[in-house]
Amino acid sequence: MKSLFVELDSVFGETDTLVGLSLLFSTVLLFSLLISWRRMRAKLTVSEEQKQVIEGEEHRMFEFLHTLGIALEQDHSASKLHREIVDGLVDVVSARGGALYLLESTRRFLVPKAISDQCPLLIGLPVEVYKKAGGDVRALKSHVQLSKVPFDEGMLGAVLSSGVTQVVRDVKNHEAFRDAFVHYFGDVSAMVAPLKYGGRDLGVIAVARKHEDGKFTGNEFELFKSASEQAAFALGNAMIHQEAGEKRKIESELRTAQEVQQVLLPRECPKIHGYSIQGVNQPARLISGDYYDYIALGDGRWVVVIADVSGKGVAAGLLMAMCRSVLRSELMREKDALKAVSQLNRQLFPDIREDSFISLAVYVINEGDGKVQLVRAGHDKAPLLRMASGEVEWLKPAGLAIGLDDGDVFERVTKLYEFEIESGDTLLMYTDGVTEARNVSEDEFGEERMVRVLKQSASEGVEKVVSEMVVELKKFVDGAMQSDDITMIALQKVD
Repeated sequence: MKSLFVELDSVFGETDTLVGLSLLFSTVLLFSLLISWRRMRAKLTVSEEQKQVIEGEEHRMFEFLHTLGIALEQDHSASKLHREIVDGLVDVVSARGGALYLLESTRRFLVPKAISDQCPLLIGLPVEVYKKAGGDVRALKSHVQLSKVPFDEGMLGAVLSSGVTQVVRDVKNHEAFRDAFVHYFGDVSAMVAPLKYGGRDLGVIAVARKHEDGKFTGNEFELFKSASEQAAFALGNAMIHQEAGEKRKIESELRTAQEVQQVLLPRECPKIHGYSIQGVNQPARLISGDYYDYIALGDGRWVVVIADVSGKGVAAGLLMAMCRSVLRSELMREKDALKAVSQLNRQLFPDIREDSFISLAVYVINEGDGKVQLVRAGHDKAPLLRMASGEVEWLKPAGLAIGLDDGDVFERVTKLYEFEIESGDTLLMYTDGVTEARNVSEDEFGEERMVRVLKQSASEGVEKVVSEMVVELKKFVDGAMQSDDITMIALQKVD
């Protein structure tokens, strides 16, 4: 059996292995049920007439199992499978009609998925609906087809709650229809089964006869009970297929989005006269909420941007793309970095949810004189390692994150800060995915470790700073799952 698991895993992958095994086990169960049924029948001493009845039941059961087997092998649409299950069960027990109700996504209501044409009503009707229909059977059936049933109400809800397959000899006398506001008409008997798969409630299935058709026998009840169990297996397998297919589709779309996002990140490091620069981005998921950018303004001026959108995944990635686009446009239009960032905040504020924001830092580098301007909009303070002293100077001018204020407060708080970077000095820009990276003991990597790696590797250049930081982070987390996006940029003044 272990070799079978390995073979399936190699063919299908992790998700599809579960589907493959589910198909395998369900098929085995379907046919083992038929074998058990035949063995039990073989032990009975019956008349020729009874043998013919039994053989007819066996044939109908086999046809039903065969139909489910085909459904397991083929990619049936959900509606076709639902119809096949109802029609098959009706045929197995020679009922007048049947219905399948499944729980919808909130699991608060049973929704009709398939009701055979001749199926008697299985739910009660509000008195006003019954009066309005005036006995029009088509109007009543149309109402039933569109009606949701609370999961714990009515005959169907009662059976679902009980978890037990039941025979209801006279539907109109079921306690669910004793409410003065609900009307039920007709002399109908029914068999109703709760459907479960993997310990999870799926819904209910029912078959019905009018009293004039005769009562359901004990043999028919056993047939219905067994067949409904197999119907639950088929439905469960279909749901697994659907969920696996949807998961693959989502993953494919996310990979496409990741490829698009990668285009927005720098493909290579720019050649800034007098400087060496290196950056890296490692998303926690397929889509990153971090971003960094290099923008040539002309006249020897360059902009280096690093930003972190609160949250992760698709929503953060979309906001990141908006931020990048607007900031680039504003920087090309406005030479003053502070004004450009202020305008960025005003433009993005209406589109940012109350629980979201963007921390951002914009560095404007002048190739000619070594002066750097910094606008720090709520982003992490940056360590600047001075070559002359070997000490770190933390850059942390005042500034408010993007999206927290519509403009006035942001512009009053956020300042333009100017500093000089000298030969050999190394500046490290990063997002909090670096300092807040956690190991299995929930310890954080922290600023102290980050500065130590910076000091140990800066003399060997920015490529070494970034690569060593990545290595040390990997060693520190020691296999723990990455919880946040990681972005770093190392900038060094060179002769």
